[in-house]
Amino acid sequence: MLDSAAKRLRFVLAAAVALTSLTAPGLVTLAAPEPEAVPRRWQLRIEPGDLRVAVIDADGVGPRAYLYMTYKVLNNTGEDRDFAPWFELATDNGQIVRAGRDVPHAVVQNLLRRVDNPFLQNDLNVQGRLLQGDENAREGLVVWPAPDMTAGEYTVYAMGFSGETKTIARPDNGEEVVLRKTLMLVHEGTGRLDPTSGRPLNRTKDRWILR
Repeated sequence: MLDSAAKRLRFVLAAAVALTSLTAPGLVTLAAPEPEAVPRRWQLRIEPGDLRVAVIDADGVGPRAYLYMTYKVLNNTGEDRDFAPWFELATDNGQIVRAGRDVPHAVVQNLLRRVDNPFLQNDLNVQGRLLQGDENAREGLVVWPAPDMTAGEYTVYAMGFSGETKTIARPDNGEEVVLRKTLMLVHEGTGRLDPTSGRPLNRTKDRWILR
C-alpha cells in the first residue's frame, strides 16, 4: 500500500490537473496552490548538492545502485528550531521512495567515506535542535535505493525546511488536505542511468511548491 506521503503527492498532482483543466468558455482557469511569494512563516536555508548514483556492495545485500545527495542547512529565522527533515524521490514512471528506507547502514558509511567531508552527517545524526547562525550550519547525506535506472526524470522533494502550510479542499470530495511548503529538485534522466559514470544528474528545476 502507498504511505500517506505518496498518497498526498498523487492527490496534489491530480488536483493540479483538475484545477488547471477548467478552460471551457465562461470558466476561470485555476492554478495549483503555490507558496507565498514572500515567506510569512519561518524558513531554513537549504543548499542542496548534486544528485549522484553509485553501486555499493553491502554485506547481505550484494551490489546495488543507490542515489544520494548532500545538503547544507542554515538557520537564520530569528530563533532556534527543531530540525527533522525528510526527503522523497519520485520518478516519471510513478515510483516514490522515502530516503533511508531499505538502505543498509554499511551503504551510508561507505558514502560518507566516499564524499570525504568531516562535517557530513547521516539522516539521524543531522536531526535535532538547529541553532541560529552560519556557524551552526549542518550538512546531511540523503540516500535512496535506486528505484528505476530507466526513468527520464528524477525529482527530489525536501520537506521540514519551512513552516508554511495551506489547507485546501479536495476537488473530488471536498475533504480538507494540509499541504506543506516543499523544495522540489527536478533532475534529467538519460533513460538508462549509468551507475559507474560518477557524473551528477543534470538539475533542470529548483523551486518551492506546496505538496
